[in-house]
Amino acid sequence: MIIKNRFIRRLLTCAALSLATVATPSLAQNKYPDRPVKIIVGFAPGGPTDIVARLIGSRLEKALGQPFVIENKPGGGSNIGSQEAARAKPDGYTLFLGTVANATNLSTYKKLNYDTLRDFIPISQLVSSPSILVANNDQPFKTLPELIAYAKANPGKLAYATSGAGGSPHLAAEMLNMRAGIDTLHVPYKGASPAMNDVIGGQVAIGFKTASGVTTTIQAGKLRALAVAGRERMPQLPNVPTLIELGFPDFEVSSWSGLMAPTGTPPEIINLLAKTTIEIMKSPDVRKQLEGIGAFPVGSTPEEFKKYIEAEIKKWAIVAKTAKIEL
Repeated sequence: MIIKNRFIRRLLTCAALSLATVATPSLAQNKYPDRPVKIIVGFAPGGPTDIVARLIGSRLEKALGQPFVIENKPGGGSNIGSQEAARAKPDGYTLFLGTVANATNLSTYKKLNYDTLRDFIPISQLVSSPSILVANNDQPFKTLPELIAYAKANPGKLAYATSGAGGSPHLAAEMLNMRAGIDTLHVPYKGASPAMNDVIGGQVAIGFKTASGVTTTIQAGKLRALAVAGRERMPQLPNVPTLIELGFPDFEVSSWSGLMAPTGTPPEIINLLAKTTIEIMKSPDVRKQLEGIGAFPVGSTPEEFKKYIEAEIKKWAIVAKTAKIEL
């Protein structure tokens, strides 16, 4: 009987140890995050993308009790940062602020060391900032129909400025060329600021600019806004029509950004970050800050964000192929 009782006690002890071993990872995950989390941003500090990253990072820190540190890795149209984030350990402690570049680059670059759909899990889209077609104030056209008529009368002479080849402003202008049947000249710059400055100065006639970077300049009267590439008019620019209103169905170009994680990140962590982010994007003061710079809060689910990215990749692949854009 004594031997039997000892055997039973040993069995119970082993069972308890096994249960403890199984439960440990789950308990550890429930404590996420228990140390600082890094958010990689593929663009330089101070720009619209960086501003959004720092805003969401500070709010996640308050909500989850650990620092969310922004690490800027600019270069290659965000490809350097994208590649590093894709190779990071999928433990929830390295996140990535994906942007429209992660949709356009798949079609415009001949070779990439990452794949947006394969290497990342979408968490939540944060913002969407529509592109605005702007013109130098001294140009003879004051509306989009007048611009199109002018371009048709002067094929290849009307120039547009962009922040660089292959970016969404470049693709937006090429999509307008395709849809309007016009021929305009691309003038790429090494950034949005010098491109905008040369449109203001009259060295280049027109350009598509992201709302978050150009709205205040338009309001100050330094540029003429001809059309917004969004589904609806912007509250900040109520008198500027959309391209859809002007006869170009589904003409939407947005500089969007959203949280992503390396593929393999545990679903519990993805769900926690998504739920927390969605709540943050509902905050009135967050919405007010973002709308003040021409960026509109989204706060989508991982499934919604994934579908949106897939649609963006398909749309820009068609434009890149038609315009023969290859970097």
